[in-house]
Amino acid sequence: MVPSDDAGALEWLAFEQAGVLTTAQVSQLLPEGVVRGRIRSGRWRSICRGILLTGNGRLTRDQQLWVAVLAAGPGAVLAGVTAAAEAGIRGLRREPLHVLVPAARRAARTTLRRLPIDMPAVLVHRTSILPEAHLQLARPPRTTTARALIDAAGWAAGVDEAQGLLAAGCQQRRVLPDELHAVLDALPRAPRRQLIRQTTHDIAGGAQALSEIDFIRLCRRHRLPTPDLQEHRTDAAGRKRWLDAYWREWRVHAEIDGAHHMDSRQWAADMRRQNDVWTSGDRILRFPAWLIRARPHEVAETILRALTAAGWTPPPPQPT
Repeated sequence: MVPSDDAGALEWLAFEQAGVLTTAQVSQLLPEGVVRGRIRSGRWRSICRGILLTGNGRLTRDQQLWVAVLAAGPGAVLAGVTAAAEAGIRGLRREPLHVLVPAARRAARTTLRRLPIDMPAVLVHRTSILPEAHLQLARPPRTTTARALIDAAGWAAGVDEAQGLLAAGCQQRRVLPDELHAVLDALPRAPRRQLIRQTTHDIAGGAQALSEIDFIRLCRRHRLPTPDLQEHRTDAAGRKRWLDAYWREWRVHAEIDGAHHMDSRQWAADMRRQNDVWTSGDRILRFPAWLIRARPHEVAETILRALTAAGWTPPPPQPT
């Protein structure tokens, strides 16, 4: 609830920070004895060393985020998947919370190891590069969506997770590939830098789903021509259609089916689209996304046969 017009500085500060305050902030507004009295009476909670809650209930999500930032110390901001989730990207892990702090100072690690049971774990990362352009005007403070995704991809457990994070941000229209490139240019030592650059390049070319990124990598690995992605077509009824992958010169079209294509309504729509393309004379291939990852050689062999039948000449074998 927004404080009344005659509310004091303490009420406004508690409102701005979801009721989470540092003892340093409170000491400037209340006598120490009053603060101790509110904690002893149960009106306020002591969350951890230096952090208070102006209430006595379980921590809400907003309060957890504030605790993470304030407990990590001055200059700390939400980062990685935590900042990306706050920017509206769906399907990301909610825990642990990721916080970025300047490399010149140390986070209060002892404090962060002694958090209450209703507070998720907090992972602290350090950086020597955090320009104003990488900071989002938000409360709690966080990195921009582009910086959050670049960091998250570098901190991810594996390559697939890293690519999935980048694809999710672009697919959900929360960030543009050019924004990712701009952040990456400012981070010469970013983990997985080359992978991130190649992935964002593929996304900029139209591969907005992870399966499509895998598909482009498969084509390169097996020395197949690179298709155009998300090719625009108009069907017989004048409706706009988007082809996942299209080799225009040989009129070969590949569809990459994710799990949503198993839905009966989606399946029927896919069939209608496929028939529209078939009747125009194109060759159509369809691959489930899992097959691209599990049996890439089988997929590559199928594409090779289709392109060869359409008139493409494979390159000579590489010398061994």
